[in-house]
Amino acid sequence: MTEKAEIVFDPGVIRIGRAIREAGGRAIAVGGFVRDHLMGFRPKDIDVEVFGLSLEDLENTLRRFGEVHTVGRSFGVLQIKGLPVDFSLPRKDSKTGPGHKGFDITFDSTFSFEEASRRRDLTINSMGFDLVSGELLDPQGGQKDLVGKTLRATDPRYFSEDPLRGLRVAQFAARFCMIPDPELVRICANFDLSELPAERIFEEFRKLLGKGMKPSVGLEFLCHTKLLRFFPELNDLVELVQDPVHHPEGSVWIHTLMVVDEAALLRDGGDADEALMFAALCHDLGKQAEAVDDGRVRSISHEVEGADLAGNFLKKLRAPFELTEAVRALVRYHRAPTLLVDGGAKPGAYRRLSRKLEAAGVRMETLARLNRADHLGRNTPEAKRREYPAGDRFTEIVRELKVLEQAPRDVVMGRHLIAKGLQPGAHFRGILNRCRQVQDETGWKDPERILKAVMDSKLG
Repeated sequence: MTEKAEIVFDPGVIRIGRAIREAGGRAIAVGGFVRDHLMGFRPKDIDVEVFGLSLEDLENTLRRFGEVHTVGRSFGVLQIKGLPVDFSLPRKDSKTGPGHKGFDITFDSTFSFEEASRRRDLTINSMGFDLVSGELLDPQGGQKDLVGKTLRATDPRYFSEDPLRGLRVAQFAARFCMIPDPELVRICANFDLSELPAERIFEEFRKLLGKGMKPSVGLEFLCHTKLLRFFPELNDLVELVQDPVHHPEGSVWIHTLMVVDEAALLRDGGDADEALMFAALCHDLGKQAEAVDDGRVRSISHEVEGADLAGNFLKKLRAPFELTEAVRALVRYHRAPTLLVDGGAKPGAYRRLSRKLEAAGVRMETLARLNRADHLGRNTPEAKRREYPAGDRFTEIVRELKVLEQAPRDVVMGRHLIAKGLQPGAHFRGILNRCRQVQDETGWKDPERILKAVMDSKLG
C-alpha cells in the first residue's frame, strides 16, 4: 500500500536518499518519525532504513556527505557527524534466550520493506516514507489504526518475543490516548517483566510520565494486564481504601491516576518536570503503611514513610541519583504548602522549607505544582470547581518572600566572623547555623545586624 504524503525533510537528507538510490539502494524513513508526522508532531530525530545495500556500501555512500560515526555499526547503524539521522539496515532478530537482550541480531539488505515492517512492534510504528519518491508505505495498516486510535501488534509472533514491549504499549497508550486491541492486551498480560534490565524499565516509565498526554491511561493498562504486579509499591495502592470525605474518588490508586494526569497538565517543559511526574506517581506510597480502619481511614504522616518507599522504588529502577533525591524531597513535603498556609505559618517556616528542598535539588515552585496536582486529583467539590485557595496563597507567599525559585542565600559568612576577631574553628559551624536561623526568622539582609543579634544572645 503506497500513497503520497506531505512530509518535509532537510534538503541534505533528500540528497543522501538520492545518493543511496544511485548506489542501488532505497532509503526509507521509518518508525516513530513517520508516525509523529502523521499525528501533527515534529520529531527531531530521523531513523532511515536502507534496503538493497550492504553495510560497507552504505558506509561508503554516506562518507560523501561527511564524517561517518560507526559506534552503532555492530547493530547495523551509521551516523553522519552533525546530522540527527540514524541510517540502518533492516534487521532480522531471532529469539535465542530470555530477556530483552536474548536475541541473535543479523542484517538482511535483501528484505522488502513489507517483510521488515512486519517485525516492528505496533502497526502505528510500521509505516515508512520513501525519501526520494515521496511515497508513504503502509503495508500493515498503521494509518487506519492511527485514525481509529487503536494500538495493534504488527505481527503477534514477533511482538511476543520481547517483554519490554508491554511497557512500550503502556507509554504509547499514555502518550497518544490510544486503546490496545484485545489481542494486544492478551499478549502483554503474559509477559514476564522480571527478565528486563531495570534501566530499560525506567526509560519506559520516563516516557510514559514525561510525554503522556494522560499518563493514567498507560498506568491503568499496566493494572488491567496485571503487569503492575512487577511493581509492588504501585500494585499495593490498587485496593487501598481512603477516607471518603477527603477522597470520594475511591482508592489510593484511583487518586494517584488522577494526580499524575493533573501533574501532566502542569508540566512546563523545564528540567523539574521529570521530578514532578515521578513524585506525582509516588506521592502516596506511604499510605499503605498508615491505613487504619476504625470507622475512618487515616494516613498519619504518610509522607515520611512515602519518601523512603519512593526512594527505594526509584533505586530499583536504577534512576539517576539526583532524580531520586528530588522525588524523595517532593514526596516528603508534598502536603507542606497546605499545612503551612492552613496553620498560619510565619515566614521563617517557608524559608526553612525552601532550604530543605534546595538541598535536594528542588524548588518551591515544583513543590507548589505537585501540591496543586494532589489537591485537584480528587473528586471533592472544591477540586471539581478547580479551586485551591491554599495553593494560591502558598504561591503568593513564597513569591513575596522571594523563595519561589531559590532558597535564601546566607548573608553571614566565615569572613564576617573573622572580621569580628574570632579564630576559625569547628565552632564557626554553630555560629553560622544560628545566623542562618535568625536570617530566616527575620528576613534581615544585613550581616552586621544578624551577627550582632546572635552574639548578643550568646552573651545574654
